[in-house]
Amino acid sequence: MGICLTLGFSSGMPLYVLLTLLTAFLRSEGTDLKQIGLFSLLMIPYTWKFLWSPFIDRYSLPFLGRRRGWILISQILLVVLIALLGFFTPSSHLGTIAFLALALAFLSASQDIAIDAFRRELLDDEELGLGNSLFVNAYRVAGLVPGGLSLVLAQYFSWQSVFVFTALCMVPGVFITFLSHEREAACVPKTLKAAVIDPWREFLKRRGIVHAVIIIAFVFFYKLGDSMATALATPFYIDLGYDLMTIGVIAKNVGLWSTVVGGLLGGMLMLRIGIGRALWLFGFGQMITVLLFAVLAKNGEQEIPPLWLFSLVIGAESLGAGLGTAAFVSFISSQTNESYTATQFALLTSLSALPRTFCNATTGFLVENLGWENFFWLCAVLCIPGMLLLFKVAPLGKYRS
Repeated sequence: MGICLTLGFSSGMPLYVLLTLLTAFLRSEGTDLKQIGLFSLLMIPYTWKFLWSPFIDRYSLPFLGRRRGWILISQILLVVLIALLGFFTPSSHLGTIAFLALALAFLSASQDIAIDAFRRELLDDEELGLGNSLFVNAYRVAGLVPGGLSLVLAQYFSWQSVFVFTALCMVPGVFITFLSHEREAACVPKTLKAAVIDPWREFLKRRGIVHAVIIIAFVFFYKLGDSMATALATPFYIDLGYDLMTIGVIAKNVGLWSTVVGGLLGGMLMLRIGIGRALWLFGFGQMITVLLFAVLAKNGEQEIPPLWLFSLVIGAESLGAGLGTAAFVSFISSQTNESYTATQFALLTSLSALPRTFCNATTGFLVENLGWENFFWLCAVLCIPGMLLLFKVAPLGKYRS
């Protein structure tokens, strides 16, 4: 469980650099919302990581074992790239920043492939709910560095210093990679062809084609509305009139405690009620938190919303979305076969990243045309298809694990 917590933090850091710190950097330097929204397309590696996951499943680096070698090299390169981002100005080097962001996304996705497989092989089936809950919430807590502490530091230091500091926060994960140990692999593909074909064949045979398609559709839609609602969260807070200090101190600290509570509550609930029922309960929670964003936007039309409302919305979002993600990742873990962990896990998580990559790229245009309040109402509606698919994926009273 300690390894799940630590690697969850290491896995979440690069993503939140892209989602929060980079967007705050671009917006504060005068980049318009349409360009910031299009930066979501640079996160395509999260969507297509299943293409090179068979390579990671098949081959090992000559140090630290089958999973930890890939984790280590990814972590080292991520530290370098995050630090480099702050040395370029958006007004004159936007293309360079975009290239670095793309490389960062590729390495982050590669790290996720190895960590997801490592975690699945480390946890027994009965440990999936709690282990993934801790992982997911540590993943979200990691966002408090680039989305909280780093924003506060940006008030007093240069962006170069802020990005270097943020990069150094990845270093503890490197030491944990050295100290942890791997279980012996249940089955290692003997050829690259086997690593590519066998995971697909096994998944379709085990689930059946129709049910496999339903699972894939569910993975796409379950987090769609929540993902789009939070895609431009930091620019939204800035447009409401809050300064970076307020966002960094109040929003992210409230989010921290809500995430911690959500992690403990989610893990305990999944041990008791199972993953299936948790998907229902936490899915409704996600939808409610999206509607709270619409309330915040409505209150911000005339003046800056009161801090108590701002804190309430951020806390609810961190709690609701964190619980939903914990159950969602546990569900994905339960659908994989330990013989093909990296590839099957990467395939399903890639599908879950599709909304964040392509749908989120439209959010800037949607906000420009609909306004913030109507945009959040649209996001709430987009939560519904995923909930409807639960009738097939996790029928109430029939699905516990």
